[in-house]
Amino acid sequence: MTTHKKTTRRAALGLLAGSASLPVLASPVLAQSSIEWRMVTSWPKNLPGPGITAQRLADRITTLSDGRLNIKLYAAGEIVPGLGTFDAIANGVAQMAHTAPLFWAGKFSAAPIFTAAPFGLTPVEHITWVNHGGGQTLWDKLYEPAGIKPFMAGNTGYQMGGWYKKPLESLADLKGLKIRMPGLGGAVLTKLGALPVGLPPSEIFTSLKTGVIDATEFLGPFSDSAMGFHKAAKYYYSPGFHEPNGTGEALVSKSAFGALPKDLQQIVEAACAAENIFSLGESEWNNAASLKSLVENEGVEIKEYPIDIISAAKTATVEVMQELAAKDAITSELVASYQSAAKHLDPWSKVSIKAFLSARG
Repeated sequence: MTTHKKTTRRAALGLLAGSASLPVLASPVLAQSSIEWRMVTSWPKNLPGPGITAQRLADRITTLSDGRLNIKLYAAGEIVPGLGTFDAIANGVAQMAHTAPLFWAGKFSAAPIFTAAPFGLTPVEHITWVNHGGGQTLWDKLYEPAGIKPFMAGNTGYQMGGWYKKPLESLADLKGLKIRMPGLGGAVLTKLGALPVGLPPSEIFTSLKTGVIDATEFLGPFSDSAMGFHKAAKYYYSPGFHEPNGTGEALVSKSAFGALPKDLQQIVEAACAAENIFSLGESEWNNAASLKSLVENEGVEIKEYPIDIISAAKTATVEVMQELAAKDAITSELVASYQSAAKHLDPWSKVSIKAFLSARG
């Protein structure tokens, strides 16, 4: 017992004697081990839904890495415009972005599929395809030429059909309407006689209020109410056939990612996966609350699309997907994979969630 105490005391004194030099040595080591990344986003800062998700993702990575990988978030417009995030990563302006694949149809025809396809996969089905049905491999392949690695990193769930200033009585009422709807849904609207308009989130409300557009879709009640669309249009349509899912993405520079130690790479991947499923639950909960508030407190009228619009949209979707698949080899491969996943999952979805919801009433 006595020997042990003396040994411990000697060891402690030895450590104390040498500790004078530790601060000098420790500071450079800590500085070298701290990496700072810029994250640019397509969203207004802390926008309910994707804006909150982006900030939480940045904080999650910073915390899990104990500050070794510090993510500093820049909202849309702070460094680059909301629709400039992809180029910012490709050009080395930032190492990471939080955005949505549907914005990149002009770069990669198939990119919008990774957010959603009209009458396509539901949120859980979509996650299943990406993680277990080969979707991630094809997504990596699609963005490879830009030197970008994509991750699912947020999900706003089922989307609403959109906000309209005037009610829709039939398919004829869509003719000539200027509707903010990007992605494949916009291609479907074109075939229905509407005029889809691409706008970044920050410009939607003003455009709707001033009449630049006649209608808009965005996400679900949680985010839509925060954007104030109910102040410019009172008719809120369902279902969101154009986007039955709402996957957001983290874009990561492959060179920056490859330079990280393996444990930090795994932290980035794990944080994206955690945020993806957490935000889906958050959106579902808050969409329910926000929908109730819109109806009871804001006088919003929930309406269903007329049957002839849904029927025409289904027919147009078949044409849009066929035309999409014909664009190039990688797009054809992606469309085939997505549709194969839908065919594989549909029988189970019908006897599970569809049958249950019908029984539950």
